[in-house]
Amino acid sequence: MTSRRATTTLWRPTGPKELELVRELGWRSWPSRLPEQPIFYPVLNEDYAVKIARDWNVKHDGAGFVTRFEVESAFLRRYPVQQAGGQTILELWVPAGERDEFNAHIVGKIRLVHEFH
Repeated sequence: MTSRRATTTLWRPTGPKELELVRELGWRSWPSRLPEQPIFYPVLNEDYAVKIARDWNVKHDGAGFVTRFEVESAFLRRYPVQQAGGQTILELWVPAGERDEFNAHIVGKIRLVHEFH
């Protein structure tokens, strides 16, 4: 009998460099953060991810992308939801040092769902 783990859908707005690293990792994990990036912040709302990718990443990187992925819900309970603005601007703040453990709880592949140029 196979037990299915409960998962939570997360989105990640990203630029072309980070997306290329995700491709290199087989669409299974997120790359290391840069020293000036102490947190990894997936978001809980697709519309918010689209806004960041379209309005910020395109302006700064020439392209913006939105990915969708599933993470074990029980694992995510350690990260309180952060409201970074309005009611639907919700993020999880994962310390950069916990990236490997976070990646170990991704279920399935990271999917590219939106692309902006």
